[in-house]
Amino acid sequence: MANTADISRGMIIKLDGSLYTVVEFGENKTARAAAKVWAKLKGVDNSRSIEKTWNSGDTIYPVRVERKAYQYLYKDDTGYNFMDNETFEQIALQEQLIDAPQFLKEAQEVSVLINTETEQPMSVELPDKITVLVTYSEPGVKGDTATRTLKPATVETGATVNVPLFVNEGELIRINTKTGEYVERVK
Repeated sequence: MANTADISRGMIIKLDGSLYTVVEFGENKTARAAAKVWAKLKGVDNSRSIEKTWNSGDTIYPVRVERKAYQYLYKDDTGYNFMDNETFEQIALQEQLIDAPQFLKEAQEVSVLINTETEQPMSVELPDKITVLVTYSEPGVKGDTATRTLKPATVETGATVNVPLFVNEGELIRINTKTGEYVERVK
């Protein structure tokens, strides 16, 4: 068991029967009252985001999580299929467990978070930035570069990303999987 002094960003805790990851936390101290610890929590096994406040020193229940490297194989009617890079075991996971399923491409390496108490996969995280091929994009208008104007482009995974006007079909671009935004053109 741990107490509120052990809270850290990224920690997964059990609260009211559900699992939450700590997105942000802090402490409020006043002259007259005891210190309070607050945290913004994002649901791991549900889609809720909540804020929670504890008295300083209260008990919290962290969950031990293991991060394993898996490779994305394919999608079928059972879900998204991944293979463990060490044991070659395959698992099928539902779309809601994947943080950015629209950017998954075959043979891509991902991290699967596994709850060590139940040995069940909790979520799938893609790398922060990935390189993808632009499969369709309207040509940019010459001379229209004074402002940061963006146009939609379809990438090899089927997702649509807003890119600058100078990006053309057939080019490689790097995108941020957390925000879905264009980062840079890859040479």
